[in-house]
Amino acid sequence: MDNQAKQVWFITGASKGFGLELVKQLLEQGHQVAATSRDVAELRRAVNTETPAFRPMAVELTDETSVSDAIQGTIDQYGRIDVVVNNAGYGQLGTLEELSDSEARTNFDVNVFGTLNVIRHVMPQLRKQQSGHILNLSSIAGVTGFPGWGIYSATKFAVEGLSESLAGEVAPFGIHVTVVEPGYFRTEFLSSGSLRLPEHRQHDYTAVRESETMHQEQIKGNQPGDPVKAAAAMIRVATEPNPPLHLLLGQDAYDMAAQKHDALASERLQWQELTCSTSFA
Repeated sequence: MDNQAKQVWFITGASKGFGLELVKQLLEQGHQVAATSRDVAELRRAVNTETPAFRPMAVELTDETSVSDAIQGTIDQYGRIDVVVNNAGYGQLGTLEELSDSEARTNFDVNVFGTLNVIRHVMPQLRKQQSGHILNLSSIAGVTGFPGWGIYSATKFAVEGLSESLAGEVAPFGIHVTVVEPGYFRTEFLSSGSLRLPEHRQHDYTAVRESETMHQEQIKGNQPGDPVKAAAAMIRVATEPNPPLHLLLGQDAYDMAAQKHDALASERLQWQELTCSTSFA
């Protein structure tokens, strides 16, 4: 790869899953990668390479100083940042009734406010460059809600909304935004380190309990999506001159999004008369 094509990537949540796969592929392709994790030793072990092109960092995404220092350190070492991947996050299972305020807020702190902290502190550099691409990891659960995933889904709906707004705000500076919406991929997402169960369960929600069991005992390890291919797709999107604002990943995500859009269209037409009857004129 020549110097002209080399990019500097800043990736959060890089010690496993999509983040780790992105780091490995990018380093193999000759890019420079700054990668964050709460446990930098785990990150170093997972990547298992020592090269000046790799900058592993221990970062607490809910701490603005930690985030700011990581971004500035990346700029100091590599001179710029071309692609930002807000990948860090975790899943929170549980119905809206049974999840505590603390459980809900903690999921928002990581999945939403952690993403906002990175955006807030990286934007001055991207505006200075008049270029860049921000990839925010959402989920098919950010497109359509599922019983028992309400808080997690709400965090991802928030990522969808802020990404759409951000895209309009930063377009004049030559900066692209893509919100990535994966379906089920064979990562560690359904493992205990990435998925939290409600502390206090209401057993009346039998369907939700059955769904929890299904995810942990049947779906885990059998997800149809290949994370290697997902990472390659994200890298490709970062090279496109006109990248999509929304990138669905996986046939299952594509199908579920189509069902949601069809249902919205049907409901919109069914209630058109009532909808349009509320104007003054």
